[in-house]
Amino acid sequence: MPLAFRFSRILNPRFNPSTNLGLALASSFSASSRPEPPELPGARGGGGGFPATIREGRAEIFADDSNSVFYNKAQVNNRDLSIAVLRSFISRRREEHDIQLRRGSHAELPPKHHAEELGHIRGSSEDKALSEEISYRAPKVLEALAASGLRAIRYALEVDGIGEVIAVDNNEVAIEACKKNIHHNGSVASSKVVPHLADARVYMLTHPKEFDVVDLDPYGSPAAFLDSAVQCIADGGILMCSATDMAVLAGGNAEVCFSKYGSYPLKGKHCHEMALRILLACIESHAIRHKRYIVPIISVHMDFYIRDKRNIALPNFSPLVPQECAECGHNFVMGGPIWSDPMHDKEWAASILSSIQAMSCAYSAYAKISAIMTSVSEELPKAPLFVSLHNLCAILKCTNPTIATFQSAIRNAGYQISGSHVDPLALKTDAPMSVIWDIMRCWVKIHAVKYRPGNHPGTRILSQEPKLQAKFSHVPGGLAVQKSPRFVPNPEKYWGPKTKAGRQPKRLPKPSIYKLKFKLSFWRHVCPFENLVITDY
Repeated sequence: MPLAFRFSRILNPRFNPSTNLGLALASSFSASSRPEPPELPGARGGGGGFPATIREGRAEIFADDSNSVFYNKAQVNNRDLSIAVLRSFISRRREEHDIQLRRGSHAELPPKHHAEELGHIRGSSEDKALSEEISYRAPKVLEALAASGLRAIRYALEVDGIGEVIAVDNNEVAIEACKKNIHHNGSVASSKVVPHLADARVYMLTHPKEFDVVDLDPYGSPAAFLDSAVQCIADGGILMCSATDMAVLAGGNAEVCFSKYGSYPLKGKHCHEMALRILLACIESHAIRHKRYIVPIISVHMDFYIRDKRNIALPNFSPLVPQECAECGHNFVMGGPIWSDPMHDKEWAASILSSIQAMSCAYSAYAKISAIMTSVSEELPKAPLFVSLHNLCAILKCTNPTIATFQSAIRNAGYQISGSHVDPLALKTDAPMSVIWDIMRCWVKIHAVKYRPGNHPGTRILSQEPKLQAKFSHVPGGLAVQKSPRFVPNPEKYWGPKTKAGRQPKRLPKPSIYKLKFKLSFWRHVCPFENLVITDY
C-alpha cells in the first residue's frame, strides 16, 4: 500500500514554533469561475485524430498507452492531499511573514503608518539586508520525480500564491511528455512550470536550501533521495514524501527494510502505522546529519494492499527489557527504531480539513481525503501504534465487547482512547497494556470462556487476577458517535499501483482451443438442456 506520506516541516529557528497562528483560508475559486465537480480521473478518447487525454483536477495531460511515461490513477488521493497541504502551508507562510514584518517595522505604529514606515526601512541603506529578508517571496517548489508532470501542473493551476515549480526527471521521454503537457495546459502552467532533464539527487545536492517545498513521489522507496532532499529545502520549508514499498515497510522483508531505512519492521495489525513511523525516523536521521530537525505535519497511510507471507529473519540482539512478557510469559519480539513522537500536528490537521471541506469541488478524491483527514484530526497524538480489539479477544478466545463498551471501560479507568486512520478496528490509547489486559480479564469474568490447558498465551493471561476492576458503564460520546465516514471504499475494481514505466503489463494467455472444447463438453455433460446456447468464451 503506498504510504501516502506525509509531510515533514523543517522549521526556521527565527520563527517561534509556539506562536499560536490562526488560519483564515479562502476559496481560490470565485462564484463566477467555480469549476464543475471533477470526474474521477481517466483516459478520454480523442476524436477526429486527436490524442486521448486524462483530466485530473484542473489539469489535462496526454494519455500514454505505451506506458513509456508513468502515470498512476490511484495516486489522485495523494495529489489531492498534497494540494490541500500546500494551500495551508502558503497561508501559514504569509502569516509568518506578516508577523516578521510587524516585528521589523515597529508593531506599535497604527496600521495606516505601516506602509510609510516600511518604505523608510526599505529606503535606508543600513537596513537593506533586513528589507530583503522580510520581503515576501512566493514559495518555490521542486517536484523531484516529475514523470508526466501532472503533479507539477496541478500545483501551478490549483494552488494560489505558488511560485516557480521545477519538474525534474532523468528520463528524456518523460521530459518531452512533460513539456507537451505543460504547453497543453495554457499560459499559467507554461509560466510557472519549468522542466529539467537531470538526476534528482544531483540536482538537489547542487541547489542547497533553495526550495520552499520539495515533493518526493518515487516508484517504490524514497530512501535514495532523502539525504539530498533534506539539504535542498530552505529554512521553514516543507518536505512531502511518499513511499509505495509497503511490503518492505510493513514487515514483508525485514532485511531489505533495515538496509533501506535502518529499522526492523514487525508484522501485526499495527504494521501500517509502524511503517509511517519507520519512514519518519529515517527522515529524521538524515536531517540531523546536516544540523536540521523535522516536525511532522501530516502522516497518512492509504489505498494499497500488502500480500506477503514470508518468514522474517529478526536481529540477533534484544532490547533492555525482561526476557519474558509479564502478562503472557512469552518472549518479546524486537523491531524499530521508529518515530515515537506525534505523527500529526493537530492544528495543521484541523486547518487542512476545513480547507478541504470549504473547497470540496476542487478535489477529485474529496470523499477519500476528507475521510482520512477526519480520522487524522481525531487521533491521539501521543499514542504510538495501537491495539486491535479483535486480536485481544482472539488471544483470550472470548466474545468481543462492542467498541463503545471497551472505550467506556478505558475512559472510566481515567485514560483516553481514539481510532486510527490506518485501520477501522484500531484503538489508540494512552493506557498501558497491563490496564488493557485487566479490562479484558474483567470482561471474561462476565462472559466466561472454556479453560485451555498448556502454555497458551490466553491461559497465562487469564490465570492472573486483575489489579484494576473495570467499569463497563456507558460513557457518552467517544468513538460511538461518528456522523461522517472515516473509511470509504475504492472507487473501482483493481484500484492500486500500476506497472512501472517502461514495462509492459503482464497478460494471462488465452485458453487454447482444446481447453475450450473440454469445457464445452463438460457443460454439455452436466447441463443436458435441449436448447443449449453457447456464447463467446
